Amino acid sequence: MAGHLRIERRPTLRRPVLVAAFRGWNDGAQGASLAASFLAQSWSARRFGDVDPEEFYDFQATRPHVALVDGYTRRIDWPENVLYHAELPGAERDAVLVIGVEPSTRWRTFASEIVGLAQELGVELVITLGALLADVPHTRPAPVTGSATDPELVRELGLAASRYEGPTGIVGVLHDACREAGVPSASLWAAVPHYASLAASPKAALALCRRLGDLVGASTDLADLEQASDAYERQVSEAVGQDEETEAYVQELERRRDTLGEELDVPSGDTLAAELTRFLREHEARRQDEAEDS
Repeated sequence: MAGHLRIERRPTLRRPVLVAAFRGWNDGAQGASLAASFLAQSWSARRFGDVDPEEFYDFQATRPHVALVDGYTRRIDWPENVLYHAELPGAERDAVLVIGVEPSTRWRTFASEIVGLAQELGVELVITLGALLADVPHTRPAPVTGSATDPELVRELGLAASRYEGPTGIVGVLHDACREAGVPSASLWAAVPHYASLAASPKAALALCRRLGDLVGASTDLADLEQASDAYERQVSEAVGQDEETEAYVQELERRRDTLGEELDVPSGDTLAAELTRFLREHEARRQDEAEDS
């Protein structure tokens, strides 16, 4: 295995799929990372390795955290991408999960090593999860778009051909590495309300889990996530109800959603460029706050 992958043991897998989600720009309202973490817990996933963070992060931008153990021993928690494996409930196949933080640098090396791992483990399909900010209401199910670059895979999975052009994140680089290596890959994106971007969205996570389950034939108990989604909707509705202008805007989004149905247009390059600018601005503000607190 490649040098930056720290493999503790090699799992024996049946027709595996690899599911990846990364916190960062690809993860609006934490919808994707929440979905992946929920699935790891629900599927009783077992850790079998991780990616050495040393070569892939600017630690001034993505800072490690200090934690106390037993109240006095200090431990450094580094940004990580952890590798898990699990049996897919109701399916005669297994899953490999890659869950972590979008790397700061050396994306091509990072993606190459993940794809190399997928090839060594006999992965038949790579699926990435993402969440993006969009003009959607929090009171409706989160729309999910699915795309793939391979025409045969598009037909087989009932997805759409990717037509997006513009800024990309680590998931875009990972799919390009899959294409070059001949590994089939698909991407699922949930839309989250831009006006509630600071609140973690279990509703987006629920939509991603459902769509992923359809793709891989897994029957996952989503009751806890459904309850969290109901609570999320109530809390956001209470906040929205305190401002008449925002409430009217959400009502207009509801009307448009009910008229147009589930279909969601992939945002333009300019839209995602603006979102990237917003993300970087907020990230820089958090860095300054951390520096002031340290």
